[in-house]
Amino acid sequence: MSDVAAVKQFVNKYKNLKQEIAKVIVGQDEVVNQILISIFSGGHALLIGVPGLAKTLMVNTIAQALGLDFKRIQFTPDLMPSDILGSEILDEHRNFKFIKGPIFANIILADEINRTPPKTQAALLEAMQERAVTVSGHHYKLSLPYFVLATQNPIEQEGTYPLPEAQLDRFMFAIHLNYPSFQEEVQVVKATTTDLKATVKALFTAQEIIDFQQLIRRIPVADNVIEYAVKMVAKTRPNSETAADLVKSYIDWGAGPRASQNLILAAKTHAVIQGKFSPDIEDVQAVAISILRHRIIKNYKAEAEGVSEEQIITSLF
Repeated sequence: MSDVAAVKQFVNKYKNLKQEIAKVIVGQDEVVNQILISIFSGGHALLIGVPGLAKTLMVNTIAQALGLDFKRIQFTPDLMPSDILGSEILDEHRNFKFIKGPIFANIILADEINRTPPKTQAALLEAMQERAVTVSGHHYKLSLPYFVLATQNPIEQEGTYPLPEAQLDRFMFAIHLNYPSFQEEVQVVKATTTDLKATVKALFTAQEIIDFQQLIRRIPVADNVIEYAVKMVAKTRPNSETAADLVKSYIDWGAGPRASQNLILAAKTHAVIQGKFSPDIEDVQAVAISILRHRIIKNYKAEAEGVSEEQIITSLF
């Protein structure tokens, strides 16, 4: 099949996928879009929102609609790395046998990832970057496609551990969830207080998702679009010659090269779901806020004056 035909097929399948997810998830259209963009770009996503906004349900529904193996890990203060990766035990013949942990699935929901200490959070780093884990000197490949979708509660500070910058940088998107509108909340209450259950059909196979990920990587990008993305990321660095005035005033640390890579990959996927064969500057801007917001570190002046990451990023357009 030619890439042109593959793009058209992808657009159709994507529309069907959105309809399937909408059977269970009311509204949250932009959030679902961003999660799917990160999946088809081969990235991971961090969902930030208060309890009860259907973060877990959303990830579960998306995993079902994509036909992928799904595991949920509830992060708690006493969780150990071996609870995620697995451990070696002595079997009846006194040989060591590796028991796989929940990380061995296609989609991992790391629920309330900031509830566990950094030692345990770090157990995910190798899996997220290398799609493999090392336990007791043995290297185990994870089955592809592989995604970590983590949730984080932004309001409770008691008993939470902020994610280290290295871990945050591994997430392609940081997606903020807002409260539903009045009409959406009415729909949610109607749908969830009866005994009717919506069934979600699996529309993809694991191999199809891998094929579409490779298709996205083959999408050509004009040099001016790549330069625009790289310049935007450079402007977030306060010590850079091209740093914006707002950045020099309010930012301590800017985004690294992984941000530029993710901007282009996500812009490609964003373009393809619109049926385009190459991304333009608008596609880069459409994904920029969620890709950059967790990669820039504000200073105390920004906190004191109530300047948000979104305002700073939008000023770079």
